[in-house]
Amino acid sequence: MLNVLFPFIGGIGLFLIGMMLLSSGLVAFAGGALQKALIRFTGTPWKAFASGAFITALAQSSTATTVTLIGFVSAGLITFAQAIGVVIGASLGNTATGWIVAGLGLKINLGFYTMPFIGAGALLKLLVPGRWGELGTAIAGFGILFLGLNTMQDGMQGLSGMLDLARLPSGGFVASLLIMLIGLVMTAILQSSTAAIATTLTALHAGAINFDQAAAVVVGASVGTTLTSALATIGGTIYAKRTALAYILFNLGAGLIAVLLLPALLYAAQSIDRQLGFSAGALGLAAFHSLFIGLGVVLFMPFITQFAQTIARMLPEREEDLARHLDATLLNVPEVALGASHRALREITGRVFLAYQRVLAMNRPAGLKHELPRIRMALEQAFDFVTRIPAGAGDDKLNERRVAQLHAIDHLMRLCSRLNEPVAEQADFGDPALGPATKQCRDMLALAGEGLAGRAEPGWLGQVSRDAQALSERSRQVRHDILQEAGPGRHSAAEALLKADAFRWLERGAGHVWRISHYAAADMEPEGDSK
Repeated sequence: MLNVLFPFIGGIGLFLIGMMLLSSGLVAFAGGALQKALIRFTGTPWKAFASGAFITALAQSSTATTVTLIGFVSAGLITFAQAIGVVIGASLGNTATGWIVAGLGLKINLGFYTMPFIGAGALLKLLVPGRWGELGTAIAGFGILFLGLNTMQDGMQGLSGMLDLARLPSGGFVASLLIMLIGLVMTAILQSSTAAIATTLTALHAGAINFDQAAAVVVGASVGTTLTSALATIGGTIYAKRTALAYILFNLGAGLIAVLLLPALLYAAQSIDRQLGFSAGALGLAAFHSLFIGLGVVLFMPFITQFAQTIARMLPEREEDLARHLDATLLNVPEVALGASHRALREITGRVFLAYQRVLAMNRPAGLKHELPRIRMALEQAFDFVTRIPAGAGDDKLNERRVAQLHAIDHLMRLCSRLNEPVAEQADFGDPALGPATKQCRDMLALAGEGLAGRAEPGWLGQVSRDAQALSERSRQVRHDILQEAGPGRHSAAEALLKADAFRWLERGAGHVWRISHYAAADMEPEGDSK
């Protein structure tokens, strides 16, 4: 018994390890290219669908695609409607492994022929640093995957003679549901629908189960693969949860189609086998998997907008989170992570500048007292996120952007603190003595906001710098004049000091606005503006 069970369990383990190494190695070798391609080629729902199918087939993991996608949606890099197209494509792309296993892995002893790949990949990983070493990981993973498949196949041959798995329920709706549940549990345990389907293919090839039972297991596995994505959203943003829900609902829908049309789909799959000259077996099962997922694609894709709206109603957005774009899953792709933090900082900066304008207009609504702590908390989250982005080895441009963002966050925090200072509430910014400086500061704020939004004329950053310098000079001169005029019959000492403090407050606030603009513009790669 142990001589059969141990190789079977070990084969599953080797297959899982090989798949993980192949997936992680390819993604690391691509250096973020797969992720960036996912963002670039998702302009329309059908493009998003094609991107999801291609990347999943290449990376050999729908989980890798969907978990990465959840991070991108949280970061605001792609829209939710685009994300739905990608997850539907990922479901179809996930069927590619079944064709590879059925067409090659079970027909040829690839475990023997791919063993040199394990040695070559390991040597490449050990001897060559960087991306090419990661390619070695992928090559070794490819070899281990097929070695595990062969080991599992040998174990299944012996297991089929010891256990009559054909006694599992067969025939009828209830029996099919029970088998589907087994497939779902297998996927949950293995954390991979690919491994569950590969195990089912080897069992079918060895004659341990019949075709109908294998088909039901595949339906259950296709639904079970959504569990990992659901777990990845725990503590995530509303966008992440919506994406995971879309993935779950699509696979449930495709599974329901398979259940309702099971006899017709089984007949079609077996006909494909007969046309190819095979008995009902692994290739037919791979065809069955692609057929019911394909039907789901045909039914869902034309209504993707309505599907997205339905999910948005099921999971409505609550209080806006200023740090919602900062998803930790993006940290292993520095360029994408910096794009997410830039997007978050642009929004936070707009909120800070709006709060500053309200203070200058002496319009401090009750909500502002609660808004500033929320902004500061978001800035702390942004600072933590940016400091965790790996410094790009040899990539000076990325490192400069990372440092610029940290400087911008520092000055945003300082400006928030100034908006809470007593002088911000006590000063009369409408006073004729403060009026010109207040107007200059408000104009500067408006220009900085337009510039950071990309709506200002070229050279706006230089103008902000000149405005900050002019305000600083005006402040020093006016503070000198106010203090000189303080005395009996003119200004009281308290009044003079408050006006002087107000000018100093305006000067320092303007300095922070200029530095925020400078560092945020550096992150935006401005045209020729410099400090």
